[in-house]
Amino acid sequence: MPAAPPSPESWISVRPYGLYVVPGRFYVDPTRAVDRAVITHGHADHARPGHGHVLATAETLAIMRRRYPDAAGTTQQALPYGETLRVGDVDVRLVPAGHVLGSAQVVLEHAGSRVVVSGDYKRRPDPTCAPFEPVPCDVFVSEATFGLPVFRHPPAGQEIARLLHSLELFPERAHVVGTYALGKCQRVIALLREAGYDRPVYLHGALTGLCALYEDHGIALGDLRPAAGVPKDELRGAVVLAPPAAIADRWARRLPDPVTAAASGWMRVRQRARQRGVELPLVISDHADWDELVATIADTGAPEIWITHGREEALVHQARKMGRRALALALVGFEEDEDA
Repeated sequence: MPAAPPSPESWISVRPYGLYVVPGRFYVDPTRAVDRAVITHGHADHARPGHGHVLATAETLAIMRRRYPDAAGTTQQALPYGETLRVGDVDVRLVPAGHVLGSAQVVLEHAGSRVVVSGDYKRRPDPTCAPFEPVPCDVFVSEATFGLPVFRHPPAGQEIARLLHSLELFPERAHVVGTYALGKCQRVIALLREAGYDRPVYLHGALTGLCALYEDHGIALGDLRPAAGVPKDELRGAVVLAPPAAIADRWARRLPDPVTAAASGWMRVRQRARQRGVELPLVISDHADWDELVATIADTGAPEIWITHGREEALVHQARKMGRRALALALVGFEEDEDA
């Protein structure tokens, strides 16, 4: 009679630097530099500099090289979606997470046991990255950034329509939208293009490099122009994208009577919008909302759910109501704010 598969707790360990896969001798998204790391995506709280060997999708490695030219990993190994690589005594496979360009869930198989580490993910359509693929597993390790029932994101196209309506109402004002440089910026541009907006989109200098990288990987973003040095009159009625911090900075004061907007799932919380001085909050998130988190637990069929970061307690309670064994890993070092 074959031996029963090992308990996941016997081969995946929660350590100070994050999730450690013992039989493979590597970490998944470690929060400090380590000898061997598997990286889910290029956001700075998951893709840290200074690792020895880094395994990720080719797109994530390209993002890391752009952000950390001399510290993206002493050696780097690209693993395409769907291919399996044996690392120690573990089979590793990457499947799309739907979060940003190159983002992946990490599928780990050892001695008949399968664990899926989600990284950050969303379930909404996004023309700038491959869509999320549910993977049946024994343990699903999920984020919970928006893990409260109050967080139910509206359709992204609806929020873009609100931005375009404001442009019609105030054609003499620039509309400056706070967007995170990786993922959110490119998604907002792509959504504008899908909605038929074919005018130039102006960019803060901090956003240009990653937009160029997306276009290098086949993501067409249309007419993009630097906002710096443009005559003020040219920016009347224009869409200008900038890092969230810049919309409240004196950088934005040179724009013609700007309408300040921000694209984030946190714009559902009115107090956050007011604190940031946001006139036009756009609820556009690159993370799963409450309904999508719950649906994903069901879609994976996993009898056991581990919550890595975010609103852990509520999702643990919900998973237990669904008949799953669930626990909060209480990992530290991951940003709660998707615009951090």
